[in-house]
Amino acid sequence: MKLTRFTDYSLRVLIYLASEPDRRATIAEIATAFQVKENHLTKVVHFLGQSGLVATVRGKGGGLGLARAPAQVVVGEVVRQTEGAAMPAECFDKATNTCSIARVCRLHGVLKEATDAFYAVLDKYTLEDLVHNREALSRVLFIGRPGPAPRAAARA
Repeated sequence: MKLTRFTDYSLRVLIYLASEPDRRATIAEIATAFQVKENHLTKVVHFLGQSGLVATVRGKGGGLGLARAPAQVVVGEVVRQTEGAAMPAECFDKATNTCSIARVCRLHGVLKEATDAFYAVLDKYTLEDLVHNREALSRVLFIGRPGPAPRAAARA
């Protein structure tokens, strides 16, 4: 199964933020780290914010951070949210299906089983699993650039 660029960028943003979870980042620095256009990431970050995965803070000292602990972000859930309903073939969408053999075809069942297996694997991993090597990620992501701005202390 091939993921969309939107899902790829969503996972990259989450990995970036989780690599140094106590600091805030900007869209510009994430775009620089991954060599992608800021306008693509703006849409991604907006979606991740609406999904409750990323928190944004405006103004001086603001930026992006994870809205949940990395251990609470399940990779399969992120992929489901960003990809939408799994549609590996036309026959998965009853409203638009025009396949003449859909009623008797066994491919649908095979593809559903494969899709279920794909998500079962992704559901075994959290964002924490993806950034277990934080030190190495930080060296690669932040080399030659200042790191993200420190987060302000939380007020009681």
